[in-house]
Amino acid sequence: MIRVLENEFYYLDNFQRVLDWIAERYADLLIDEEHAFIAAFPQLPQPARALFVRMAMRKGTLFRASKLNYAEIGCPRAAAEALLPSGWIESDPVLTLDELFDLLSKPELAGAFGLTGAQKSARKADQLEALRGDPAHEADRPFSHWHRHCDDLALRLLVQPLCDRLRLIFFGNLSQDWTEFVLSDLGLFRYERVEFSPASRGFRARHDIDHYLQLHACKERYYAGEAALDVLADLPRHAFGNDWLDSRRERLLFQLGQLLEKERDWDNAYAVYADCRYPGARGRAIRVLEKHEKFDEAHALFETAQQAPESEAERQHLLRLGPRLARKLGHPKGPPRRATPAARLDLSLPLPGGEWHVEGVVLEHLARADAPVFYVENTLANTLFGLLCWRAIFAAVPGAFFHPFHRGPADLFAADFYQRRKDAFEACLALLDDGRHRAAILATYDEKAGLQSPFVAWDWLDRGIIELALDCIPAAHLTLWFRRILQDVKENRTGFPDLIQFWPGEQRYNMIEVKGPGDRLQDNQLRWIDYCAEHGMPITVCYLQWEQAAA
Repeated sequence: MIRVLENEFYYLDNFQRVLDWIAERYADLLIDEEHAFIAAFPQLPQPARALFVRMAMRKGTLFRASKLNYAEIGCPRAAAEALLPSGWIESDPVLTLDELFDLLSKPELAGAFGLTGAQKSARKADQLEALRGDPAHEADRPFSHWHRHCDDLALRLLVQPLCDRLRLIFFGNLSQDWTEFVLSDLGLFRYERVEFSPASRGFRARHDIDHYLQLHACKERYYAGEAALDVLADLPRHAFGNDWLDSRRERLLFQLGQLLEKERDWDNAYAVYADCRYPGARGRAIRVLEKHEKFDEAHALFETAQQAPESEAERQHLLRLGPRLARKLGHPKGPPRRATPAARLDLSLPLPGGEWHVEGVVLEHLARADAPVFYVENTLANTLFGLLCWRAIFAAVPGAFFHPFHRGPADLFAADFYQRRKDAFEACLALLDDGRHRAAILATYDEKAGLQSPFVAWDWLDRGIIELALDCIPAAHLTLWFRRILQDVKENRTGFPDLIQFWPGEQRYNMIEVKGPGDRLQDNQLRWIDYCAEHGMPITVCYLQWEQAAA
């Protein structure tokens, strides 16, 4: 492969690569406009194609030819002239006053509108506001008519929605963009190579693409702060028949429910939660009924949830809700649940100077030559899991990988993530039964070093820490960690204690969660602490206080 810096048209080659990929794998889903573009693009002269891609990859749709000055393209006006017959760009477009202000600098604006004195030195925003009130500037007009003394040429990209759709079809999302190719070519991001079968497509039908775009538009409106009920009015409430698209819809529905709950719109918040399958929605529905003082309805839904909790997180939530609802309804108090207690360590240490964090202070206090301590939080358990189960995680399951730039499988957080790869995961976990896991983990570490992974923290943990962990953590404990992660990847890959201490001479370890003054344990931390304590794994909660200085 030609190094990206040696190939002046690397971006054009990458764009064509996307078009070829889409034509080969998604031809049956494309509309006439997309087919026509893919067929016509390679026929244009190279400078015209390069200029188009440069424009498509930049922000916005309005450009000045003088700002599209690239050595490999040559004269941007000549390239644009060859591109005009395609209908994909427009020369000297009609602009609003606001659009003109985006293109011109302050000195140019002063010249175009004859600004003097205080107007000339005012901020651009203030200049724009002042000119908006002048009837002479209300009508839209071509760029050349706005600024008659400017010899520059304005260009407008007319097919940005088409370009976005093609990017969406390739990546399966709109969060990734063309920089993925550059970062990969430069070796900054490297990805696992996965076999792509004909079934490996992010979209299986044209309506999948349309539904994604519809969801994306609603999501953008939500993040822009639009009223929840207005967004809800345009959010599809029917299932799409595509699991990962449905999960995106359910998540947005949940977020809109949270917004309504924050606004104390109890009725609409409950209606949203009741219609939502996103994890946690049922618990929020109970909470909304409680806040609305509909205690009987809240308790009825609580009892339904208690019979079959959807997850450990919901079970934990119900344990808090139950006693409170019972008290408000005058029901007898049930037996308290007693969690398996973890070891507790109380420390009182001098307040350090300079920059510090509580985990570092405790680490420095506990570390000994024969018992090193490391700040690992979620990285160690996930890295060991990711290395041992690499083959299962990157198995070529249909629909899990559909382009070359996947950090992990698209269905990583799906409820059936484990079931779809059960045999592969069981083969990996079986290595823990007879000690083969150590060699397998270290071999994967060496073979896959630096490749993107949703679990492995290459920059955080070196080989030495991994070897130390494998020396000191029993395989039975790793089995318990990994199986719990697989029960609910999204929830259970977080919440691990901050620190881990190793005693290599004794081949043992201890996990330590650090809480400074005023800190409290988070729900996911409580669940991991309870799980580890219940299964006899060494875990300590350290409560740090600062020594009081002498008066």
